[in-house]
Amino acid sequence: MSSCCHNMTNMFQSFGPDDFFSSRCIWVNGPVIVGAGPSGLAVGAELKNQGVPFIILERADCIASLWQKRTYDRLKLHLPKQFCQLPNFPFPDDFPEYPTKYQFISYLESYAKRFDIDPHFNEMVQSAKYDETFSLWRVKTVSTGGPNPIGVEYICRWLVVATGENAEKVVPEVEGLQDFGGYVTHACDYKSGQSYRGERVLVVGCGNSGMEVSLDLCNHNANPSMVVRSSVHVLPREVFGKSTFELAVSMMKWLPLRLVDMIMLILARLILGNTEKYGLKRPLIGPLELKNTAGRTPVLDIGALEKIRSGEIKIVPGIKRFSRGKVQLVNGQRLEIDSVILATGYRSNVPSWLKENEFFSEEGVPKKPFPNGWKGKSGLYAVGFTRRGISGASLDAISVADDISKCWKEETKHKKTSMAARHRRCISHF
Repeated sequence: MSSCCHNMTNMFQSFGPDDFFSSRCIWVNGPVIVGAGPSGLAVGAELKNQGVPFIILERADCIASLWQKRTYDRLKLHLPKQFCQLPNFPFPDDFPEYPTKYQFISYLESYAKRFDIDPHFNEMVQSAKYDETFSLWRVKTVSTGGPNPIGVEYICRWLVVATGENAEKVVPEVEGLQDFGGYVTHACDYKSGQSYRGERVLVVGCGNSGMEVSLDLCNHNANPSMVVRSSVHVLPREVFGKSTFELAVSMMKWLPLRLVDMIMLILARLILGNTEKYGLKRPLIGPLELKNTAGRTPVLDIGALEKIRSGEIKIVPGIKRFSRGKVQLVNGQRLEIDSVILATGYRSNVPSWLKENEFFSEEGVPKKPFPNGWKGKSGLYAVGFTRRGISGASLDAISVADDISKCWKEETKHKKTSMAARHRRCISHF
């Protein structure tokens, strides 16, 4: 018997009767992948190609729930499609360079079908802990799809965390917000500006979501004011007909990062003008360096800056406090507003369920920077935390699948050799 199977047998024998009756216990002959977004699907597809069994656990009732349930209608990919495709499966030729969210969802569904990936939906991971005694992971889940929750404990050798950097919305605490009285929502629940027609809307946050929500509100005849509390890099989405991101990637093959940053800022100034005079102060660190060090993504302008120049989107400073129907800003100005949209970003939820403190930081991201943040100890892996979008997740997915496949095939070979040896010994006794 292989060491892995021996450990599994001992573990089951160590359970008391309460363990069996309180939840089902399932052995997984391969990794457990947590999350059925692009990262989890990519790992699953790579493992399928190498013949390694696995299961994917997903708390929602669909793949890519962030895209399907928590994005606004007008969303498109910010980068050209060639930088957003998953391994071994290009986008259809008839898709535009910047696919819509619905096209991207269709692409992901085709991807899951192509590689026969069937996640376990409506299963929320409550805890995942490495059992030092048996050298196995114990992943406890509860069902979320029915009136009677069912607990399941999965036992496995490898655990892949693919829940990503954007698992939970960030809702800041702002004085007086509970007394505001108007409609308050997070950008993840925003779909369209149609229901805000004619309203005075405060958009809190100036990242890509804040900019696009503000633009969408303008296009639906609302009156948005966007809170810009700190500095932000705004870049054109394209430079002379070429993707800004693609241009940066090409230059980084030959030039140091800071020089590329300098060139990008010069081009941005030529194309967009001086954004600081509209209240959009640039950080001291260049856009690419800031992305790599702090994870702050530059804004790729798709029309919001024109609305800011015209005054249709008003730029306002940070918030001091809310009151009934009003907001007071840090400069003393008071605005009467009808609704608030919090474009305040997302965070990882890994610390809430993964009982481990070596590989992941308190913020729920790997402590090791890219490209070394995909592998931890004791069969723990991470995909989708590179701060480099889907292209970074795809690279990590390939590395993770190759590493697990190598270990799995070695253990399977050892198990078959042991079984064959026992079989020969049995025959010799007759």
